[in-house]
Formats: sequence, C-alpha cells, structure tokens
Amino acid sequence: MNTIFEPITIKSVTIPNRLGMPPMCQYSAQNGLANNWHLVHYGTRATGGIGLIIVEATGVSPEGRITPYDLGIWDDSHVEPLTKITQFIHSQGAVAAIQLAHAGRKASHDAPVNGGKQLGTHNGGWETVAPSPIPFDPNEIKPKALTTTEIEKIIFDFREAAKRALAAGFKIIEIHAAHGYLVHQFLSPLTNVRTDEFGGSFENRSRLLLQIVDAVQEVWPLDLPLFVRLSATDWKENGWDLAETIQLCQILKNKGVDLIDCSSGGNILDANMEIKPLYQVVFSEAIRKTGIKTAAVGLITKSEQIVKILENNQADIVLIGRELLRNPYFALYIDEKNRPQWPVQYLRAK
Repeated sequence: MNTIFEPITIKSVTIPNRLGMPPMCQYSAQNGLANNWHLVHYGTRATGGIGLIIVEATGVSPEGRITPYDLGIWDDSHVEPLTKITQFIHSQGAVAAIQLAHAGRKASHDAPVNGGKQLGTHNGGWETVAPSPIPFDPNEIKPKALTTTEIEKIIFDFREAAKRALAAGFKIIEIHAAHGYLVHQFLSPLTNVRTDEFGGSFENRSRLLLQIVDAVQEVWPLDLPLFVRLSATDWKENGWDLAETIQLCQILKNKGVDLIDCSSGGNILDANMEIKPLYQVVFSEAIRKTGIKTAAVGLITKSEQIVKILENNQADIVLIGRELLRNPYFALYIDEKNRPQWPVQYLRAK
C-alpha cells in the first residue's frame, strides 16, 4: 500500500501522504473563535498520521456562517486561536489548510444537534443573502438578492480572510464553492436567475468565484497552494452539472488553482441523488482528466478503497470524513510497513 503513503508536493508544500481530512463543521465556536475543542479535534487527526488537515468551513463574515456556532475569520481576533491549531498540526508533520466560506441562503440556521432549523432575527439569526430571492426550503424566509456593491464586499471579505489565514499559519486555502452555499448558488441556474453580469450565461454565473480567486491571489503567496471545493452536479435536471464543472475547472487551472476538492449536491432540497460508497469518485476522475489535481471524497471508509482510487489515477488525495470522526488513528492501522510513525508517547500501545 505504498501509494497511500507517497508524499505529494504542490508548489512549495509537501503533504506527507495522500490522506486528508475534509472540512467538517464542529458547531462549537462562540463569536467565530476557535477554542480547545478545535485544537484537540484537529490536533488528534494530525497526531493520527493524516497528512492534510482542512479546517472546517470558516465564515468570511458573520452573516456568512451556517450557524452562530461556526468558526470565523472576519476579525483579527480570530487569528491567535487558529494559530495554535496550525502550529500543533505542523508540529506533527501534517499540513494545515482552511476552508473559507459564505453560506448565502443556507446561513442563519441552528446547530444540527438543536434541529438545524432556520433562525430568524428574533431568535439569534440574521437576514440571509443569495444571488436571487429563492429559499432553499419553501418554508424558509426568502433570502435578500445581493446588489453588485454587496457582491464586491463579499469578494473583499474573502480577500481579507485569506490575509488572516496566512497570518494564522495555514499553508493551503480552500475556497468553498460547493454544497449549496453562496458561490455554488451563483454557479447554478436553478438558484441564480439574475439578469446582470453575475447571472444568465455560464460566464456570468462563474464570475463571482473567479473574482474571489483573483482577490485571494492578490494576498496569498504564489508558492502556497490554492484549492477550490466544487459540487460537480446539482443532481437535478437543468441544474449545475459535470460538463459545466469540467469547463470551470479548466479555467481555474489556467488561473493557478492547484486542486479541486470534488463533491456534489447540497444546492437543491429535492435533488435525486443515490448516496453510496465511492459515489463521487467518478467526478474526481473526470475532473482530473483536465490536468488539474483532485481530491476524492464521499463515504470512503476502507484502505482498500483508497488504494484503488490512487492506483487507478482517480484522484491525487483521498479525503476521509466520517471515518475519521469514528477513528482519528485510521492511518496508523493501514499498513505495518509503510504507515506513519506512531507518536512516541503512544508506543507502549503498539
């Protein structure tokens, strides 16, 4: 199983193996600030031998959070606690990345453990925004359609968030353009019915993401990697689809984006998708054929699956989500000969 443990170098950053932890919201922050839960949560997976740790969707503005309990990076006060996390991750030989996000119409919800319902301004929520005033759920409050001035402010927020991510010591940024959050809402013709320069044609619907990429690149060092997470399809007729995703990825590659984190869905409430092991790997394989690096994700739970994905050139990195919540030391049990070194503090348990 040598393939799993081969390092991969992207620009100036070498990830020690092909295993990554995808962004998974912890809903444990107050005022956007990381705390001891985040330090232990991410640090444990780094100690467990995972090569790439992508910190959860982190709001570029307060109104960009999915819930009031999301991490934030809209204020300088967020930098110090995030720095503690990156320093520990790097001390374990792993690479720290962060996903920058804006939830758009899917913002202002309660935490899943509390039911995940939309919050109004009367009970701790805020007004949501979107490309068009179309709610995710017909029973929810309609989002406000963004003006071009407000769109420019969001692009600026991503730029400033990238500056703070660099100050906090992250080596990779991932722009969240998937799962029905704001950038994905602009990409999809099902959620973007604008008639200005940000709506209508593929070129116009892609404009927000491409301008965010440009803004981030103004402040993000050229020798550090930049990833984008995309939903390859809406799983809905006349929605965003794989053909448009491939077209967009070719543009992103030419703009200097290094890797596409390949997911799907999340934008349409009644999407027709069959969720099963490896169901998204086909997207990673198709996108990788454009020449850009990819990460595969989605119900990947076994080392044999990871080996097959890598050996068949379907992805460059494999992201393991829920399995790492169940077993943060997944990597230490894969292969006796090639697996990462156990922490010296734990050697007596081998």
